[in-house]
Amino acid sequence: MTSSNFTYGSSSGSTRHAVREEHIEDGFIGKLQSLKYEYRRDIRDRAALERNFREKFEALNRVNLSDGEFARLLEDIVTPDVFTAARTLRERNAFTRDDGTPLNYTLVNIKDWCKNTFEVVNQLRINTDYSHHRYDVLILINGVPCVQVELKTLTVNPRRAMEQIVDYKNDPGNGYGKTLLCFLQLFIVSNRSNTYYFANNNTRHFAFNADERFLPIYQFADEANTKINHLDDFAEKFLPKCTLGETISRYMVLVASEQKLLMMRPYQVYAVKAIVDCIHDNSGNGYIWHTTGSGKTLTSFKASTLLKDNPDVEKCLFVVDRKDLDRQTREEFNRFQENCVEENTNTASLVRRLLSDDYADKVIVTTIQKLGLALDENSKRNKQRTNSGQATYKEQLAPLQDKRIVFIFDECHRSQFGENHKAIKAFFPKAQLFGFTGTPIFEDNASRTQIEDEQASLRTTEDIFQKQLHAYTITHAIEDANVLRFHVDYFKPEGKSVPKPGEALAKKAVIDAILAKHDTATAGRRFNAVLATASINDAIEYHALFKEAQAAKQKADPAFVPLNIACVFSPPAEGNPDVQQIQEDLPQEKLDNQVDPDNKKAALKAILADYNTRYGTNHTINEFDLYYQDVQKRIKDQQWPNADYPAANKIDITIVVDMLLTGFDSKYLNTLYVDKNLKHHGLIQAFSRTNRVLNGTKPYGNILDFRSQKDAVDAAIALFSGEKSEEKAREIWLVDKAPVVIEKLQAAVQELADFMQTQGLACAPEAVPNLKGDDARTAFVKKFKEVQRLKTQLDQYTDLTPDNAAAIEQILPSEVQQGFRGAYIETAQRLKALQDKAGKDEGGNTTDEVDQLDFEFVLFASAVIDYDYIVGLMSRFSSQAPGKQKMSREELIGLISADAKFMNERDDIAAYIATLKVGEGLSEASIRDGYARFKKEKDSAELSAMAEQHNLAPAALQAFVDGILQRMILDADALTDLMAPLELGWKARAQAETALMKELGPLLTKRAQGREISGLSAYEH
Repeated sequence: MTSSNFTYGSSSGSTRHAVREEHIEDGFIGKLQSLKYEYRRDIRDRAALERNFREKFEALNRVNLSDGEFARLLEDIVTPDVFTAARTLRERNAFTRDDGTPLNYTLVNIKDWCKNTFEVVNQLRINTDYSHHRYDVLILINGVPCVQVELKTLTVNPRRAMEQIVDYKNDPGNGYGKTLLCFLQLFIVSNRSNTYYFANNNTRHFAFNADERFLPIYQFADEANTKINHLDDFAEKFLPKCTLGETISRYMVLVASEQKLLMMRPYQVYAVKAIVDCIHDNSGNGYIWHTTGSGKTLTSFKASTLLKDNPDVEKCLFVVDRKDLDRQTREEFNRFQENCVEENTNTASLVRRLLSDDYADKVIVTTIQKLGLALDENSKRNKQRTNSGQATYKEQLAPLQDKRIVFIFDECHRSQFGENHKAIKAFFPKAQLFGFTGTPIFEDNASRTQIEDEQASLRTTEDIFQKQLHAYTITHAIEDANVLRFHVDYFKPEGKSVPKPGEALAKKAVIDAILAKHDTATAGRRFNAVLATASINDAIEYHALFKEAQAAKQKADPAFVPLNIACVFSPPAEGNPDVQQIQEDLPQEKLDNQVDPDNKKAALKAILADYNTRYGTNHTINEFDLYYQDVQKRIKDQQWPNADYPAANKIDITIVVDMLLTGFDSKYLNTLYVDKNLKHHGLIQAFSRTNRVLNGTKPYGNILDFRSQKDAVDAAIALFSGEKSEEKAREIWLVDKAPVVIEKLQAAVQELADFMQTQGLACAPEAVPNLKGDDARTAFVKKFKEVQRLKTQLDQYTDLTPDNAAAIEQILPSEVQQGFRGAYIETAQRLKALQDKAGKDEGGNTTDEVDQLDFEFVLFASAVIDYDYIVGLMSRFSSQAPGKQKMSREELIGLISADAKFMNERDDIAAYIATLKVGEGLSEASIRDGYARFKKEKDSAELSAMAEQHNLAPAALQAFVDGILQRMILDADALTDLMAPLELGWKARAQAETALMKELGPLLTKRAQGREISGLSAYEH
């Protein structure tokens, strides 16, 4: 037995690693033994794993299965679908025995996960079909492998570690899909000093794609958000048997609509536990301060569903304060669990569900306004009921007054300070109230007062909810990279004295600045923006002025592509309860609509007509909510590149007054233009629309402030920074100023130059192919990636001075950067191929440096340079007069080589450009047709040469390849049929197949353009 107090030892004679992997593994197993896990050194293969599972299954379900029944059970439960396996693990299931009798069973004790057996196995080998994988450490719960721990001696980037597991899972016939390993819920990766964990998922939620949108990877933290990184400390806190059981059973969420497993983050778990404990102890009310963008809906959903099973709680009401948030929250809840929350279409429906004993009605999502109407005896509906001799809603609800009801308020910095909140507290004296807010109301930002004994005091979040139960501030979230930092550009007009804080500029100056800076701010329109205005009249004026300004700009410069501008504000309510409800949290719009409502209505109709013309929609003012939803969807659908979703369908800038500045999330919104006075929580809420994490192309949220509100920004940071000092919080919240980043860029370029010098090479793109050895190439990739990351950051700064721009160009001239980008892509592709080969062939010969390398191709893909752009350049190149080219053939090829989007096609495009003649004057349509023809001929010639080399009929090989690419499946039978005319014996045929596939494999991978061909990896050994 491994000693539980094992101390990590150094490897003898090792220069690269301080600790050997097997020592880390032994120490970790010892740690788990000290936590009362049973170490099963006898389980090292699939047969032993299944034997152990059978023993545990039979004991738990008090049954003895025949060998045939057990084989059928395995066939029933083993599935490549991770979501189905996760549900089977958590539910009671049914099985028909040989004699026809039913067996209702569970795989683990789902009522009390602590009462399961917890075992640890290591170095398990599973050989299935073409997969031969070894797993470092597995944790078995009741014999079911639920957690895989991969231990490394390297400081492996967590994304790279995850990618290795993805590679394993993509192997055809791998153990994850064909054995009990299908039940894995969690992966843990550690090199002892740094430990990360993430949920298992099906391929579409567990893959690396071209845009590098990754599944969340977590580091564990304590309640104060201090990271727990060391493997021993992590095990001590995260892996005690009951804690692990609780994590899997209670704090993982199965998202039915997306067939996806979600891990709750540590701070979400602490918040839920705090609420549940508060209710269990009946110890009053409380609020959760979790910053915007931290997943409050998931936290509140989990709190609500856990309360559903508490017999002491009669009802749990999740209360929001606007109709669109009501719908949004209900949809989110139902996303986490199908049909768990019904729509409350009206107050009568809400009252019916409140009085219902149905378990499905225990958790209700409603608006605070609807609840207020039910409790207001002077409301129109209640008066109608009184006049017709019916019991009022309030009278009907009287039986609930003595019951324990839990209210959870979303965004509780909003409406809880009004009369509705007071009515709820008065009517339900035994209720417990909990609030979620990203921006609490403190004394400094409170605006309402309460009068008690003739003394006035400010209404703060703490006044209402008594105590703070847990905090996860924006400072925490930025440090954890759960949200982005901000870049704030305080716009100063040229040739004028600096405006006073809060003073409005001329709208023409604002529009000119936006048109000049928008492409920079949004990385060439890869992202979109919101313009926040001070009033509905301002929004209307801006919409009209943008139209004029863009028309004039296009007239002056035919190459200018106008921005798609939308505008959204609520119409005059005119008694419409839906609009009235929307306006409850839109104070400026509510106020504005009381003055000259007819003109505002006419202006909104004109804006809608403009929108309908642009997007081919037919929205009307009478169904304003549908228009509002469509605007939100287009902002969220700004996915890039444009091939996925045409630019014509997108919105570049949305002009707003109050709407979209709170509660709206989109990863593709990165810029806020501010022409209204903001402060405190309103400022933080508005800024936070821009800082959702996407990938390396979105380094921060961009704020362009036209009202010189630096003091207001500093005050808001000080107020909401949590325990950090204001100065420290500013460092965390705000990105470095341009001169600081320029210095970092200079240092990174110098580091690259120093490295190239150590290799005896000049710091020039053309020298990179002369690097010797994979470790040298790896070092280049790391160093230039840092250069590109800093350049990407600077590329989106809207406040660069001419001197800044000149300094950047001097440090890294554009042509040199472009050349290095091409060299990076070529080198990275070569190293990635080595990694992939090693991943598929255990014991592959990559160096440790290569093995741990992660690539960020997305940083090397330009938003501006797409396929259409390249075709346009080719057309202009062919139309130029000889000797007067604006762009040479080499420059055109260099542009393509430096863009990651063309990685798989650049050789073909470059070869095609080589065939073009200057002065031919080809149109873009001719260029497209010519390229399609060129590729077809090139592909056909390539296959014909291969067919001749392998004695195959060219037509037969072409049909075989077409069949694979059509279905994205390599069918072994089709390969056998292709080889049949050769009339070879089985051994010779196998050799011939291997030789063919060795050549054909890379060609298929290239033509698949990043899509996975099922079964291909079987021939890549």
